[in-house]
Amino acid sequence: MKMHARVNGSPFVAEVPATSSLLEVLRGAGLTGTKEGCRIGVCGVCTVLVDNRPVSSCLYLAGCADGADIWTVEGMAEHAPSVVDAFVECEGMQCGICTPGQIVAVASMGPDVRDERDVRHYLSGNLCRCTGYGTIVEAALDAQARRRDEVAPA
Repeated sequence: MKMHARVNGSPFVAEVPATSSLLEVLRGAGLTGTKEGCRIGVCGVCTVLVDNRPVSSCLYLAGCADGADIWTVEGMAEHAPSVVDAFVECEGMQCGICTPGQIVAVASMGPDVRDERDVRHYLSGNLCRCTGYGTIVEAALDAQARRRDEVAPA
């Protein structure tokens, strides 16, 4: 089937087998920032946004993304610059395998995520084997504060 979508703000067209995951299609198109982890949808390293919802791209059939607006970690500097800046400044990463999924997940957090408990609950589907999550939570809280500041009336 032919898949038409917008990926990171640009038109995207690909011929995809009916059984291809969105992860396979994105990585095949050279968007290798989205990582492959468990392939059963529980680790979060393959998280991308589809119509502004975080999804496990390893389980999401590419054909279901036909017509969708898709954002990968490669597009986060444009789509959610405050999140990328917060992760860099708070050093919210270590080995980097989970970082793309963490950044994309944080970019999808709504304004109701306001404190450490909320962040930890929201990110519970994004696993990290390297850190104690302290800097990831700090980066998420910082990103939320930056986004609130961006929309606050002057």
